[in-house]
Amino acid sequence: MSQTPQDSPATQRVAEFKQAHDRIMAEMARVIVGQQSVIEQILIGLLCRGHCLLEGMPGLAKTSIIRTLARLLDLKFQRIQFTPDLMPADIIGTEIIEQDPSGRRSFRFIKGPVFANVILADEINRTPPKTQAALLESMQELHVTAAGTTYPLDPPFLVLGTQNPIDQEGTYPLPEAQLDRFMLKILVEYPNKADEIRIAEAYMSDEKPTDRPLLTRDQIGDLQHIVRQVIVSRHVSSYAVSLARATRPSDPDAPDFIHRWVNWGASPRASQFMLAAGRARAILDGRLNVSCDDIRAMAPPVLRHRLGVSFTAESENINVETIIQKVIEAVPEPIPHRGEG
Repeated sequence: MSQTPQDSPATQRVAEFKQAHDRIMAEMARVIVGQQSVIEQILIGLLCRGHCLLEGMPGLAKTSIIRTLARLLDLKFQRIQFTPDLMPADIIGTEIIEQDPSGRRSFRFIKGPVFANVILADEINRTPPKTQAALLESMQELHVTAAGTTYPLDPPFLVLGTQNPIDQEGTYPLPEAQLDRFMLKILVEYPNKADEIRIAEAYMSDEKPTDRPLLTRDQIGDLQHIVRQVIVSRHVSSYAVSLARATRPSDPDAPDFIHRWVNWGASPRASQFMLAAGRARAILDGRLNVSCDDIRAMAPPVLRHRLGVSFTAESENINVETIIQKVIEAVPEPIPHRGEG
Protein backbone atom coordinates (compact mmCIF):
# COMPACT_ATOMS: atom_id res chain seq x y z
CA MET A 1 0.00 0.00 0.00
CA SER A 2 1.49 3.35 -1.00
CA GLN A 3 1.99 6.07 1.59
CA THR A 4 0.07 9.29 1.05
CA PRO A 5 1.78 12.66 1.76
CA GLN A 6 -0.58 13.15 4.71
CA ASP A 7 0.72 9.90 6.25
CA SER A 8 4.43 10.54 5.69
CA PRO A 9 6.69 10.64 8.77
CA ALA A 10 7.67 14.26 8.05
CA THR A 11 4.02 15.33 7.84
CA GLN A 12 3.22 13.56 11.10
CA ARG A 13 6.18 15.19 12.87
CA VAL A 14 5.18 18.61 11.55
CA ALA A 15 1.63 18.07 12.84
CA GLU A 16 3.04 17.08 16.23
CA PHE A 17 5.22 20.17 16.28
CA LYS A 18 2.26 22.37 15.40
CA GLN A 19 0.57 21.09 18.56
CA ALA A 20 3.77 21.65 20.58
CA HIS A 21 4.10 25.14 19.08
CA ASP A 22 0.56 26.02 20.15
CA ARG A 23 1.35 24.80 23.68
CA ILE A 24 4.59 26.83 23.72
CA MET A 25 2.73 30.00 22.75
CA ALA A 26 0.06 29.32 25.39
CA GLU A 27 2.67 28.77 28.11
CA MET A 28 4.62 31.85 27.03
CA ALA A 29 1.41 33.89 27.27
CA ARG A 30 1.17 33.00 30.95
CA VAL A 31 4.37 34.99 31.59
CA ILE A 32 4.81 37.29 28.59
CA VAL A 33 2.00 39.61 27.53
CA GLY A 34 1.97 40.22 23.79
CA GLN A 35 5.20 40.00 21.74
CA GLN A 36 3.89 36.93 19.87
CA SER A 37 5.66 38.06 16.71
CA VAL A 38 8.99 38.30 18.55
CA ILE A 39 8.56 34.80 19.98
CA GLU A 40 7.64 33.39 16.56
CA GLN A 41 10.69 34.94 14.93
CA ILE A 42 13.01 33.57 17.63
CA LEU A 43 11.55 30.10 17.06
CA ILE A 44 12.12 30.54 13.32
CA GLY A 45 15.75 31.44 13.99
CA LEU A 46 16.12 28.35 16.19
CA LEU A 47 14.64 26.03 13.56
CA CYS A 48 16.91 27.52 10.88
CA ARG A 49 20.01 27.42 13.11
CA GLY A 50 20.24 31.15 12.55
CA HIS A 51 21.19 33.73 15.15
CA CYS A 52 19.03 36.78 15.85
CA LEU A 53 19.61 40.40 16.78
CA LEU A 54 16.89 41.94 18.96
CA GLU A 55 16.54 45.71 19.01
CA GLY A 56 14.30 47.48 21.48
CA MET A 57 14.18 49.82 24.43
CA PRO A 58 14.98 48.54 27.93
CA GLY A 59 12.09 47.05 29.88
CA LEU A 60 10.35 45.29 26.98
CA ALA A 61 10.88 41.75 28.38
CA LYS A 62 13.62 40.67 25.98
CA THR A 63 15.46 38.73 28.70
CA SER A 64 12.25 37.21 30.08
CA ILE A 65 11.16 36.05 26.63
CA ILE A 66 14.46 34.30 25.92
CA ARG A 67 14.86 32.76 29.38
CA THR A 68 11.28 31.44 29.44
CA LEU A 69 11.54 30.02 25.93
CA ALA A 70 14.80 28.23 26.76
CA ARG A 71 13.15 26.73 29.84
CA LEU A 72 10.17 25.43 27.85
CA LEU A 73 12.53 23.84 25.32
CA ASP A 74 14.81 22.30 27.97
CA LEU A 75 17.80 24.27 26.67
CA LYS A 76 20.69 25.56 28.77
CA PHE A 77 20.47 29.35 28.97
CA GLN A 78 23.27 31.84 29.64
CA ARG A 79 23.09 35.61 29.77
CA ILE A 80 26.24 37.61 29.05
CA GLN A 81 26.14 41.29 29.95
CA PHE A 82 28.47 43.02 27.50
CA THR A 83 30.50 45.84 29.00
CA PRO A 84 33.47 47.91 27.75
CA ASP A 85 35.90 45.89 29.92
CA LEU A 86 34.66 42.43 28.87
CA MET A 87 37.47 40.28 27.45
CA PRO A 88 37.24 37.33 24.99
CA ALA A 89 38.26 34.92 27.76
CA ASP A 90 35.22 36.06 29.76
CA ILE A 91 33.06 34.61 26.99
CA ILE A 92 34.84 31.55 25.64
CA GLY A 93 36.72 30.52 28.79
CA THR A 94 40.32 30.38 29.95
CA GLU A 95 43.05 27.97 30.98
CA ILE A 96 44.14 27.71 34.59
CA ILE A 97 47.03 25.90 36.22
CA GLU A 98 46.05 23.08 38.56
CA GLN A 99 48.26 21.19 40.96
CA ASP A 100 47.44 17.59 41.92
CA PRO A 101 48.26 16.08 45.36
CA SER A 102 51.63 14.86 44.06
CA GLY A 103 52.63 18.40 43.17
CA ARG A 104 52.36 17.93 39.42
CA ARG A 105 50.97 20.96 37.60
CA SER A 106 48.83 20.95 34.48
CA PHE A 107 46.59 23.25 32.51
CA ARG A 108 42.82 22.84 32.61
CA PHE A 109 40.35 24.70 30.40
CA ILE A 110 37.47 26.33 32.24
CA LYS A 111 34.55 26.74 29.84
CA GLY A 112 32.98 30.17 29.57
CA PRO A 113 29.29 31.07 29.32
CA VAL A 114 29.28 30.53 25.55
CA PHE A 115 29.02 26.80 26.30
CA ALA A 116 25.24 26.77 26.45
CA ASN A 117 22.37 26.26 24.01
CA VAL A 118 20.78 29.71 24.14
CA ILE A 119 23.05 32.73 24.65
CA LEU A 120 21.63 36.16 25.44
CA ALA A 121 24.35 38.60 24.38
CA ASP A 122 22.90 41.61 26.18
CA GLU A 123 23.89 44.98 24.66
CA ILE A 124 26.37 43.36 22.32
CA ASN A 125 27.38 46.77 20.96
CA ARG A 126 28.78 47.89 24.33
CA THR A 127 31.90 45.75 24.19
CA PRO A 128 35.06 46.30 22.07
CA PRO A 129 35.38 44.68 18.62
CA LYS A 130 37.87 42.06 19.83
CA THR A 131 35.32 40.64 22.28
CA GLN A 132 32.50 40.92 19.74
CA ALA A 133 34.63 38.94 17.28
CA ALA A 134 35.20 36.16 19.83
CA LEU A 135 31.46 35.60 20.13
CA LEU A 136 30.80 35.97 16.42
CA GLU A 137 33.50 33.37 15.64
CA SER A 138 31.74 30.82 17.84
CA MET A 139 28.46 31.68 16.09
CA GLN A 140 29.96 30.95 12.69
CA GLU A 141 32.17 27.96 13.47
CA LEU A 142 30.12 26.37 16.30
CA HIS A 143 33.27 25.68 18.25
CA VAL A 144 35.81 27.46 20.44
CA THR A 145 39.59 27.19 20.12
CA ALA A 146 41.81 27.83 23.14
CA ALA A 147 45.57 27.11 23.34
CA GLY A 148 45.41 25.09 20.14
CA THR A 149 42.56 22.84 21.31
CA THR A 150 39.13 22.94 19.72
CA TYR A 151 36.03 22.53 21.89
CA PRO A 152 32.73 21.94 20.06
CA LEU A 153 29.58 23.72 21.17
CA ASP A 154 26.58 21.54 21.99
CA PRO A 155 23.66 21.79 19.55
CA PRO A 156 21.28 23.45 19.28
CA PHE A 157 23.26 26.69 19.58
CA LEU A 158 21.44 30.02 19.27
CA VAL A 159 22.86 33.49 19.97
CA LEU A 160 20.39 36.31 20.59
CA GLY A 161 22.13 39.66 20.67
CA THR A 162 20.34 42.76 21.96
CA GLN A 163 20.85 46.43 21.15
CA ASN A 164 19.38 49.63 22.53
CA PRO A 165 18.34 51.74 19.51
CA ILE A 166 18.61 55.08 21.32
CA ASP A 167 21.59 55.27 23.68
CA GLN A 168 24.63 54.93 21.39
CA GLU A 169 27.13 56.78 23.58
CA GLY A 170 30.13 54.61 24.42
CA THR A 171 29.12 51.83 22.03
CA TYR A 172 30.95 49.88 19.35
CA PRO A 173 28.43 49.36 16.52
CA LEU A 174 28.78 46.01 14.79
CA PRO A 175 30.37 46.30 11.32
CA GLU A 176 28.18 45.36 8.37
CA ALA A 177 30.10 42.10 7.79
CA GLN A 178 29.37 41.02 11.37
CA LEU A 179 25.76 42.17 11.27
CA ASP A 180 25.34 39.94 8.23
CA ARG A 181 26.02 36.88 10.41
CA PHE A 182 22.72 37.42 12.19
CA MET A 183 19.93 35.78 10.24
CA LEU A 184 17.17 38.03 11.58
CA LYS A 185 16.94 41.46 13.12
CA ILE A 186 13.86 41.44 15.32
CA LEU A 187 12.23 44.66 16.49
CA VAL A 188 10.85 44.52 20.03
CA GLU A 189 8.29 47.29 20.16
CA TYR A 190 6.17 48.90 22.85
CA PRO A 191 2.97 46.98 23.74
CA ASN A 192 -0.44 48.42 22.95
CA LYS A 193 -2.44 50.00 25.76
CA ALA A 194 -4.53 46.91 26.54
CA ASP A 195 -1.42 44.73 26.82
CA GLU A 196 0.38 47.33 28.91
CA ILE A 197 -2.52 47.39 31.39
CA ARG A 198 -2.22 43.60 31.71
CA ILE A 199 1.56 43.93 32.16
CA ALA A 200 1.11 46.51 34.91
CA GLU A 201 -1.51 44.42 36.71
CA ALA A 202 0.61 41.25 36.48
CA TYR A 203 3.77 42.87 37.89
CA MET A 204 3.54 41.11 41.28
CA SER A 205 2.09 37.88 39.87
CA ASP A 206 3.72 34.52 40.63
CA GLU A 207 2.47 33.02 37.37
CA LYS A 208 5.05 30.64 35.89
CA PRO A 209 5.11 28.37 32.84
CA THR A 210 5.07 24.61 33.20
CA ASP A 211 8.20 22.89 34.49
CA ARG A 212 7.76 20.12 31.95
CA PRO A 213 9.71 20.73 28.70
CA LEU A 214 7.42 20.90 25.70
CA LEU A 215 10.12 19.86 23.23
CA THR A 216 13.34 17.91 23.75
CA ARG A 217 16.71 18.71 22.19
CA ASP A 218 16.39 15.63 19.98
CA GLN A 219 13.00 16.82 18.74
CA ILE A 220 14.43 20.27 18.00
CA GLY A 221 17.29 18.68 16.04
CA ASP A 222 14.77 16.57 14.12
CA LEU A 223 12.73 19.66 13.24
CA GLN A 224 15.86 21.54 12.16
CA HIS A 225 16.53 18.66 9.77
CA ILE A 226 12.95 18.69 8.47
CA VAL A 227 13.12 22.45 7.78
CA ARG A 228 16.15 21.90 5.55
CA GLN A 229 14.27 19.21 3.61
CA VAL A 230 11.21 21.33 2.79
CA ILE A 231 11.00 21.78 -0.98
CA VAL A 232 10.47 25.32 -2.27
CA SER A 233 8.89 25.81 -5.69
CA ARG A 234 10.85 27.74 -8.29
CA HIS A 235 8.46 30.71 -8.38
CA VAL A 236 8.78 31.17 -4.60
CA SER A 237 12.59 31.03 -4.69
CA SER A 238 12.53 33.40 -7.66
CA TYR A 239 10.42 35.82 -5.63
CA ALA A 240 12.89 35.79 -2.72
CA VAL A 241 15.80 36.43 -5.09
CA SER A 242 13.89 39.25 -6.80
CA LEU A 243 13.28 40.97 -3.45
CA ALA A 244 16.96 40.78 -2.53
CA ARG A 245 18.11 42.01 -5.94
CA ALA A 246 15.62 44.90 -5.86
CA THR A 247 17.47 46.37 -2.85
CA ARG A 248 20.76 46.83 -4.77
CA PRO A 249 21.46 50.22 -6.35
CA SER A 250 23.89 48.51 -8.76
CA ASP A 251 21.08 46.40 -10.24
CA PRO A 252 19.65 48.12 -13.34
CA ASP A 253 16.20 46.67 -12.61
CA ALA A 254 16.07 48.09 -9.07
CA PRO A 255 13.26 50.61 -8.42
CA ASP A 256 14.16 54.28 -8.80
CA PHE A 257 13.82 54.97 -5.08
CA ILE A 258 16.54 52.39 -4.33
CA HIS A 259 19.07 54.39 -6.34
CA ARG A 260 18.13 57.47 -4.32
CA TRP A 261 17.75 56.03 -0.82
CA VAL A 262 20.13 53.05 -0.59
CA ASN A 263 23.94 53.03 -0.64
CA TRP A 264 24.26 49.23 -0.70
CA GLY A 265 21.77 46.40 -0.81
CA ALA A 266 21.41 42.85 0.47
CA SER A 267 23.78 40.06 -0.51
CA PRO A 268 22.71 36.62 -1.84
CA ARG A 269 22.75 35.49 1.80
CA ALA A 270 19.53 37.49 2.23
CA SER A 271 17.64 35.41 -0.34
CA GLN A 272 18.99 32.22 1.26
CA PHE A 273 17.77 33.37 4.67
CA MET A 274 14.37 34.44 3.33
CA LEU A 275 13.83 30.96 1.90
CA ALA A 276 15.06 29.27 5.08
CA ALA A 277 12.84 31.48 7.27
CA GLY A 278 9.92 30.83 4.92
CA ARG A 279 10.41 27.09 5.39
CA ALA A 280 10.44 27.47 9.18
CA ARG A 281 7.37 29.72 9.14
CA ALA A 282 5.50 27.11 7.14
CA ILE A 283 6.53 24.40 9.63
CA LEU A 284 5.31 26.56 12.53
CA ASP A 285 1.97 26.77 10.75
CA GLY A 286 1.85 23.00 10.24
CA ARG A 287 2.61 23.15 6.50
CA LEU A 288 5.27 21.52 4.32
CA ASN A 289 4.84 24.02 1.49
CA VAL A 290 6.27 27.54 1.35
CA SER A 291 4.25 30.39 -0.15
CA CYS A 292 5.15 33.87 -1.30
CA ASP A 293 3.22 35.12 1.76
CA ASP A 294 5.86 33.41 3.92
CA ILE A 295 8.61 35.22 2.02
CA ARG A 296 6.85 38.59 2.34
CA ALA A 297 6.40 38.07 6.07
CA MET A 298 10.07 37.22 6.63
CA ALA A 299 11.55 39.84 4.28
CA PRO A 300 11.65 42.71 6.86
CA PRO A 301 13.59 40.87 9.63
CA VAL A 302 15.98 39.42 7.04
CA LEU A 303 16.59 42.67 5.16
CA ARG A 304 16.46 45.47 7.75
CA HIS A 305 20.11 45.10 8.87
CA ARG A 306 21.43 44.44 5.37
CA LEU A 307 20.64 47.78 3.70
CA GLY A 308 22.80 50.87 3.84
CA VAL A 309 20.43 53.86 4.00
CA SER A 310 21.76 56.94 2.19
CA PHE A 311 22.06 60.46 3.51
CA THR A 312 19.36 61.48 1.04
CA ALA A 313 16.91 59.06 2.68
CA GLU A 314 17.81 60.31 6.16
CA SER A 315 17.35 63.91 5.05
CA GLU A 316 13.91 63.00 3.71
CA ASN A 317 13.06 61.18 6.95
CA ILE A 318 12.90 57.80 5.17
CA ASN A 319 13.88 54.83 7.31
CA VAL A 320 14.79 51.27 6.37
CA GLU A 321 11.33 49.93 7.26
CA THR A 322 9.72 52.27 4.73
CA ILE A 323 12.20 51.22 2.06
CA ILE A 324 11.57 47.51 2.64
CA GLN A 325 7.80 47.96 2.43
CA LYS A 326 8.15 49.89 -0.82
CA VAL A 327 10.37 47.10 -2.21
CA ILE A 328 7.72 44.50 -1.30
CA GLU A 329 5.07 46.64 -3.03
CA ALA A 330 7.25 47.20 -6.10
CA VAL A 331 8.31 43.59 -6.75
CA PRO A 332 5.53 41.54 -8.38
CA GLU A 333 4.89 37.98 -7.31
CA PRO A 334 5.99 35.57 -10.07
CA ILE A 335 3.37 33.49 -11.85
CA PRO A 336 3.87 29.78 -11.11
CA HIS A 337 4.81 27.64 -14.10
CA ARG A 338 2.56 24.78 -15.03
CA GLY A 339 3.04 21.87 -12.66
CA GLU A 340 4.38 23.98 -9.79
CA GLY A 341 2.67 23.83 -6.42
